[in-house]
Amino acid sequence: MVSEVQIKTKFKETEVGLIPQDWDVVKLTDIGESIIGLTYSPSNVKKYGTLVLRSSNIQNGNLAFEDNVYVQMELPQRVIVKENDILICVRNGSRQLIGKCALIDKKTSGSAFGAFMSIYRSEYSNFVFYQFQSNIILRQINATLGATINQITNKDLASFQIPLPPTKEEQTAIANALNDTDKLITQLEKLIAKKQLIKQGAMQELLKPKQRWVTKRLNEVIDSFIDYRGVTPKKLGMDWGKGTIPALSANNVQMGFIDFEKECYFGSEVLYKRWMRNGDCSKDDIVMTMEAPLGNIAFIPDNKKYILSQRTVLLKPSIFLHKVFLRFYLSHSEFQNKLFENASGSTAKGIQRKTLEKLEISFPSDFKQQEDIAEILLDIESEISKCEIKLEKFKNIKQGMMQNLLTGKIRLA
Repeated sequence: MVSEVQIKTKFKETEVGLIPQDWDVVKLTDIGESIIGLTYSPSNVKKYGTLVLRSSNIQNGNLAFEDNVYVQMELPQRVIVKENDILICVRNGSRQLIGKCALIDKKTSGSAFGAFMSIYRSEYSNFVFYQFQSNIILRQINATLGATINQITNKDLASFQIPLPPTKEEQTAIANALNDTDKLITQLEKLIAKKQLIKQGAMQELLKPKQRWVTKRLNEVIDSFIDYRGVTPKKLGMDWGKGTIPALSANNVQMGFIDFEKECYFGSEVLYKRWMRNGDCSKDDIVMTMEAPLGNIAFIPDNKKYILSQRTVLLKPSIFLHKVFLRFYLSHSEFQNKLFENASGSTAKGIQRKTLEKLEISFPSDFKQQEDIAEILLDIESEISKCEIKLEKFKNIKQGMMQNLLTGKIRLA
């Protein structure tokens, strides 16, 4: 049902787009102040002291404390954060991280913040925090960034413009609605993390060798290893991009699934025939990355044609080895450790096929037991997948809410 407030709203065209007639467009400098961070030397860094908040302390719009730096030195008062300050990444090697932010809570108040960060302080912080996550400010950040330097200055921050509702009550209502959505997202993220730990524990227990398990080399339980080391389109006198058959690179093969949203090259039917001369992919064959990155495991999702890149290998298991059990076993930390222990290379770790074939795996001799273990782990994986789908849905809902609430298209009386 459309509220009475929404029906009566009239809009005006502004520098930031259409907003309600009773809203204003303000510069951040008009309603708050930007403060630059602390410069310190390596000699100031200690195991204990005052926490210095950096880019790594912001994860998905929240404060995170897995990667902390502490200093012991004389600190100017201006670099000490207060509750409801907005912590903003203003300089970083990664362009995408510029502008990411988090709201300082009561527990973090009293910390310092680093030179590549800024604090925005305002009585409107709870509302402005969501504007920083919206396209309104993101567009202004992108327009400000230089071609080579990934940085926004305090002068840039001060000049950014946002739409502002006329009353504190409406600002608070908008911030509270978005904050409630954030809480749901955070709860789901925590639930997913908990289920991931349960999965890891279950794999640790279920895949641990037991009585009546057998141990064999991979080449004793894999009917066919298929890889195309040394094959390139150039060597075949052909080019990419002249066809519709996707080529699965090591970037596409993630742990547990194939990511078709990552850049994918395509080859022609002629290229496919020349390249895939050692065998074709079939549904539920296991594809593994051999280097850069090493050890990602996924199923071929269907019976379509795929070209395998040089950095992948295809495994076709024997009929006495359950495919899903094998997929979990190969992705388990114990086997992954073996991969890296037997890999070579100083920067990009890789493993030779002849080395891979000699690695040992353990499994129940009873195929039904393999199947039972696979089903338990699949059930846990399915629960995680459902939560991840729900999380993505909530994130999309939040984006829609920000688009409507922060521009006054939907009014909260």
